[in-house]
Amino acid sequence: MSATGLESATKPHAVCVPFPLQSHIGAMLKLAKLLHRKGFHISFVNTEFNHRRLARARGLEFADGTPSDFRFLTIPDGLPPSDADATQDIATLCESTRSHMVAPFGDLVSSLVSSPSVPPVTCIVSDGVVTLTTSPAASKFGIPLIHLFTVAGCTLMAVKHLRALRENGLALLTATTTDESQFMNAYGNTPIDWIPGLKNMRVRDMPNFFRIPGSDDAVFDFSADVADRMGDATATIVHTFEALEADVLHALSSMVPRVYAVGPLHLMIDRIAPEKSFPSKHIECNLLEEHDECLQWLDTKEPKSVIYVNFGSVAVLTHQQLVEFAMGLANSNQCFLWILRPDAVNGDAAILPEEFVEETRERGFLSGWCSQERVLYHPSVGGFLTHCGWNSTIESLSAGVPMLCWPCSGDQQTNRKYICDDWGVGLEMDGDVKRDEVERLVRELMEGEVGKKMRSKAMEWKKLAEEAAGEEGSSSMNLDKLLDQVLST
Repeated sequence: MSATGLESATKPHAVCVPFPLQSHIGAMLKLAKLLHRKGFHISFVNTEFNHRRLARARGLEFADGTPSDFRFLTIPDGLPPSDADATQDIATLCESTRSHMVAPFGDLVSSLVSSPSVPPVTCIVSDGVVTLTTSPAASKFGIPLIHLFTVAGCTLMAVKHLRALRENGLALLTATTTDESQFMNAYGNTPIDWIPGLKNMRVRDMPNFFRIPGSDDAVFDFSADVADRMGDATATIVHTFEALEADVLHALSSMVPRVYAVGPLHLMIDRIAPEKSFPSKHIECNLLEEHDECLQWLDTKEPKSVIYVNFGSVAVLTHQQLVEFAMGLANSNQCFLWILRPDAVNGDAAILPEEFVEETRERGFLSGWCSQERVLYHPSVGGFLTHCGWNSTIESLSAGVPMLCWPCSGDQQTNRKYICDDWGVGLEMDGDVKRDEVERLVRELMEGEVGKKMRSKAMEWKKLAEEAAGEEGSSSMNLDKLLDQVLST
């Protein structure tokens, strides 16, 4: 059966389950919309907590006009009540997917399987990080499981080797060494040359939840357990494209059955223009209210003259880091758009120095949450100061925008390594933020010769991303192959 010729057959039904964080929800929603465009009935499963946040951010009517075959469902996360507008603790969420969400999700699937009002469930499309929640239900009801990993292939390969890293002594957490910089100076440049598909890697380039001395082993153990379950899936989608990560994707395909590079997902959606044939295209799932005034401000600026600053939906700064970033931007004399979440500063309000406000009044714009894709594609944006989250990275590559990299946690160190060393589109900033370095790097990215070369290289990646997402591109063909396989199953 062709994946594009579903109208004449019984409508397939995909149950889509993201990890309950903004970036994961956004990527899963994009994939769900592509599946809906292919003829699938969609059951999109958020936690009750995030569904309430979504309703607050987008209005209670956010699902109005949603097609009848694209439904939002919820399950409890089993966690205590918390601030309605704050991101939940990641380690706690990881444990929740293992302990609290398994039974509610199983009950939900059972109700869908037995319901005469929806098509039979064809597959469960699970964020790879919530496989401990979804795999038991898929196995119990004999439903094919598709993993979506919303990280780069290089990160997935690194996570696949977490246990081996610990066995080799590279993930050893020492009780006596509690200073991360001391640890990294001692061990950070230790080469890791035995992981297939990963070249010129060092300890400092690996996902950093496993290597910070004094940290809790919970996230390490959870991630290793997730890696152990990769084989549970009928197929695995990695949100990347073949030209970007050919070596690591080839290596992954020998370890994990049926790996498909499908991305950039937003480009695959954007190329499908007619609204009448794509009724789910308008559905959005941002947990924070978007502010569009920044786009109007960008309209007043010269091409490639603005550096966009956004550290994502999870990362938090200390007050001192906030001040150093602010004064570095002020001293750079560059125009900037800075997105500041209400909870961006750890345990404090985001209060900026008065001298910064006065100095940058005519060339800076501070905004709440925004549509990042629209900002990155705006002709006025010439650079991106980023935490190197994967969504931000692949969106910046797709827009042809070079990056100034300040990674914080998780996979961001790995992304930073590839952005700067392998893909040639980024400059690295020291984790210990100093205004002089911020000023120097912002100037270099926006005005310097190195920045010009990176902008040119970024435009090359933009072209390759667009080719992959095109109708005959590798990512579009991979999605069709995957669906043919699942539907034939």
